[in-house]
Amino acid sequence: MVQKDIESRLTQFRDPYLETDLVSAKVVKNIAESRDEITLDIVLGFPHRNYEIELRTALAAFLAPVMNGRPLKINLSSRIEPHAGKQGMAGLPNIKNIIAVASGKGGVGKSTVAVNLALALAGEGANVGILDADIYGPSQPMMLGAIDEKPVIENRKIEPIVRHGIQSMSIGFLVDGTAAMVWRGAMLGKALEQLIHDTQWKALDYLIVDLPPGTGDVQLTLCQKIPVSGAVVVTTPQDLALLDVTRACEMFTKLNVPMLGIIENMSVYHCQNCGHAAHIFGTGGGAKLAHEFGLSVLGQIPLEMRIRELTDGGNPPVVCEPDSHYAKAFTVAARKAAAKLALQPKDYSAKFPKIVVK
Repeated sequence: MVQKDIESRLTQFRDPYLETDLVSAKVVKNIAESRDEITLDIVLGFPHRNYEIELRTALAAFLAPVMNGRPLKINLSSRIEPHAGKQGMAGLPNIKNIIAVASGKGGVGKSTVAVNLALALAGEGANVGILDADIYGPSQPMMLGAIDEKPVIENRKIEPIVRHGIQSMSIGFLVDGTAAMVWRGAMLGKALEQLIHDTQWKALDYLIVDLPPGTGDVQLTLCQKIPVSGAVVVTTPQDLALLDVTRACEMFTKLNVPMLGIIENMSVYHCQNCGHAAHIFGTGGGAKLAHEFGLSVLGQIPLEMRIRELTDGGNPPVVCEPDSHYAKAFTVAARKAAAKLALQPKDYSAKFPKIVVK
């Protein structure tokens, strides 16, 4: 039967984002054979709006040898489920998945990566929010072009600021932008909890949390008290950055937070005049870190002036110049992170009723 031939062949089709075959990833839901055509139903666990044509084309070409001349109809959709991160923690209302973006070190472009990842996931069709967890140095209001915005508070809930199609919250929306946040550690953790729980998030597939540098109170609060589904670790290739970023990886390992992969930022610089590629911060740092912790490199983001210009101006490249090579690098990294998360165990806690014994 053609059905069995198709299923057998699909075990050899390795998706570049899932990094496994479609059958092992359990995304092939049905193969139906009729006199006129073959129907293939695939449901991905990550958003795929800008990947759909590429995947359809690749699948049609790959399956053509076993189709016996009959047309193939591919029903391709996505269903984003809540995924369990740290075990034993119930999910939050209206938020399916929380993804922490961390570095353990300042100056590696983590906030720039975080906002572009959030916008890339939204561009792929997901409902996305971003939480700026850097209490001392919030940067997301500027990066989203909302530096003068003040959120509305209704029924003791804060309405998130919406920019470029994503919901956002930051301490920068709530205090004077020039005020120094002279708070002790316990206050930082409490502030983070309030920003997450008191914001009226609306039906999010992903909440991206832009963590501050280091492995201190904010990071511990997030990992110990909030159901983080997975973490993305940002580094630059240089050895000095790897020292601190390794500590962030060790922290997530000790706190049992799954790491989705490594993003190497400022990977290479291409001269605008001659096109020469210069590895200003060295090479192979991201791959070295990924190998050490058994992870994948989700993406390599170039050192590009336009990334800085657009993001500082409140119009990150993923939304302002989506066809550029640097915007596409963010989109690929976002897809890979979401695909890695889709392979994790699902969180069914919200589907079970609470049992109260009186």
